[in-house]
Amino acid sequence: MQTITDHPLRYQLTNELHARPFPAMTSPCTIAYLAVKQPHEAAHRDRQQDLAHLIDLLDRHGAAHPQPGATHHSVQIGRHTLKWESHTEFVSYTVFSDGVGARAFDPHDFSVFPQDWLEAAPGQRITSILMRVQERPDPDTILACLNDWFVPESLAISSVLDDSAIAGGDFRIDSAGHMRFAVFVSAGTGERRIGRIVQRLCEIETYKAMSMLGFSRVRGLSARIGELDTRLSALMIELSDGQARADETLPPLLSVATELETIGARAAFRFGATGAYEAIVNQRIALLREERFMGRQTFSEFMIRRYDPAMRTVKSTQQRVARLADRATRAGELLRTQVDVARSAQNQALLESMDRRADTALRLQHTVEGLSVVAISYYAVSLVSYMVYPLADVLEVSKGTLTAGITLPVVGLVWLAIRRIRQKLH
Repeated sequence: MQTITDHPLRYQLTNELHARPFPAMTSPCTIAYLAVKQPHEAAHRDRQQDLAHLIDLLDRHGAAHPQPGATHHSVQIGRHTLKWESHTEFVSYTVFSDGVGARAFDPHDFSVFPQDWLEAAPGQRITSILMRVQERPDPDTILACLNDWFVPESLAISSVLDDSAIAGGDFRIDSAGHMRFAVFVSAGTGERRIGRIVQRLCEIETYKAMSMLGFSRVRGLSARIGELDTRLSALMIELSDGQARADETLPPLLSVATELETIGARAAFRFGATGAYEAIVNQRIALLREERFMGRQTFSEFMIRRYDPAMRTVKSTQQRVARLADRATRAGELLRTQVDVARSAQNQALLESMDRRADTALRLQHTVEGLSVVAISYYAVSLVSYMVYPLADVLEVSKGTLTAGITLPVVGLVWLAIRRIRQKLH
């Protein structure tokens, strides 16, 4: 049989698809859920702190530790089952146990997480949930329980997974600091299906809370983005009206462009994460296969009314920042072009001025050369006169006549000599 070398990550990547199965839960049962996120740079956090915090909880119950570098772990802690998962920005703890208490959503159900352990968490609570799963009674009883447990105005109720259960919740934080969900399971519903319903409800709430972080970021940026928009428009109006010079407008315009790029760069991760979390929320709701229960609003309708506007605000702000950055970039390029044109005109004028000065200097040089011919000729005539004076008696002419006779030839020779020198230099 031929052998072939496997890719070193083949088994690891294949097993990752099966690493986080839905928990198996019976009805009735109680679920306590906690998601913890570090306040800053959560995606780049030290994940060893998360593992150390998990191990601290396991040691209190004498439970088995996860493998080094693990991103998920399921274990029995006392009468509870714990499922721990490490995500990109947060870690989640899901604890479920058989049976329900006489008091619905008793804060004591959350005591599986000790108070001192919660205080030592390497991060902050992004959400926590108490969920009650019980057998399905008649519709009127379900509606009466839900109206008693939740705020009717915010209550969302659905028949989910082909009428396998009735799920309800109001997405409000109770006095103990927890979200509440109730699930009424139809007879004969399998343990895995119950686990899927519970996990999807927990994921809907968790990713909803995570995506709302983007909305919070947008609200903090809106005022500054508005100021930059107004400032950018004012700069362009001043420039188009001729109230300011291009070279004076360019520095403040580049400052606006730089700040917009900085805002976009800093918020890019949160914008991207918000879009991804929103997609997960909508996907998990779709997977519930909701059907209306007694005319009440479904989870998807609740999200359309309360959640979708916040997500549209995030998307519109992201687009606004991108558009403003593009406007500032285009305006900066236009201003730089205007400045370059103005500088080219200045350089052209400077070159013309230099040409005029060079022409003047040339004419002055020619004038000086003419004067130099006269000066050199004067001294040359004097020297030659001294040389020919002895011939005056021989020629029987006066010295003045002899000087006059040699002046023109000497001047001509000097002029020719200077001309030759100039030609050689050129």
